[in-house]
Amino acid sequence: MSRPGEIRVIDYAFLKQLDEWVRAQRKILETFRETSRRVEEGDRLELVVATRAAFQHMIRTIKAFDNWLQDPVIIAHVPRDMLIEVWKVMLNVLEELLKIDIKHTSDVRNLLEELAREGKLNPLVAAVKQGAEEEGVTGRRPPTMMI
Repeated sequence: MSRPGEIRVIDYAFLKQLDEWVRAQRKILETFRETSRRVEEGDRLELVVATRAAFQHMIRTIKAFDNWLQDPVIIAHVPRDMLIEVWKVMLNVLEELLKIDIKHTSDVRNLLEELAREGKLNPLVAAVKQGAEEEGVTGRRPPTMMI
């Protein structure tokens, strides 16, 4: 028989895991905010490393969110208004990601074309890999620059 206030379906360990996730995410958010000031003044390598770290953490967080939305305990209990909130925020994030992807990919394409016309492409990395389609490379990846 359950006592008032006792949780019988969810183990308290699960709630502690959620608390730990939130604490870790807050710490990571603060770390990225602190790092941002330094990175923006850093060299190209520091910018690349920091951006890749951000991408990796976004991928990890999105995967966790996707897993969360597949969990029967969550989807059976999370109210519709919370799901709408998540949808609206994710739509905004998706739109921003797609806009920067379109802009950046177009800008890099134009830059590479301009550098090629001017003969300024680094010959050690400027050989465009041919036949990517024949090798089964599909999807988002642009043609690979290779030695």
